[in-house]
Amino acid sequence: MTTYVLIPGAGGSAFYWHRVEPLLRERGHDVVAVDLPAGDDSAGLTEYADVIVDAIGDRTGLVLVAQSMGGFSAPLVAARVPVELLVMVNAMVPRPGESAGAWWENTGQAAAAAELAAREGRSTEFDLEASFFHDVPPEVTAAVFAREEPPQSGTPFELPWPLDAWPDVPTRFLQGRDDRFFPLEFQRRQARERLGIEIDVMPGGHLVALSQPAELAAWLDRYRTDAALA
Repeated sequence: MTTYVLIPGAGGSAFYWHRVEPLLRERGHDVVAVDLPAGDDSAGLTEYADVIVDAIGDRTGLVLVAQSMGGFSAPLVAARVPVELLVMVNAMVPRPGESAGAWWENTGQAAAAAELAAREGRSTEFDLEASFFHDVPPEVTAAVFAREEPPQSGTPFELPWPLDAWPDVPTRFLQGRDDRFFPLEFQRRQARERLGIEIDVMPGGHLVALSQPAELAAWLDRYRTDAALA
């Protein structure tokens, strides 16, 4: 049996995956949606990886799925436990020795997002709803905002990414075509330069698990099948 391990981005809430998790279970898979200790100032990326490994337990057939900031912790897990596939979804891609805090300036993310906003006639000022929830159904957005806002400590952004190289595990990169936070061409460049791979593109913005859960689940199942046949 395949086990999908769903790793959230900043804020560390497993609730992010609540629309995708049942769809993967309906396809006959085990699913572990991980809550990370995002509000704990004593927890960095290594501690995030510890929590994920503990959540996996003795499960096998692992497919790690990393959303956004989860791209910094998922490879640490892949270096510690047998993983069949790592799927990056609208994710940050670290380089050895690079902190998550330095990633933003190193990659030019702010300029890329501002350029896209200007091209689309939007304000270049950051706006949470406009940047993240522009394509999320209103009732889903309301459910998210009805929950207490998850805190995010700065600790995971401070220390250098500890691996010497990307783990030796098959890696795929899935990007939302309409992501305003990490624009498509920006992500295409990151995947090429940092991973040496091309991205796949699906409809949706930065929060595709909320806006396009069925499409995302189908892509994940497709990746699993391709990996099994490889």
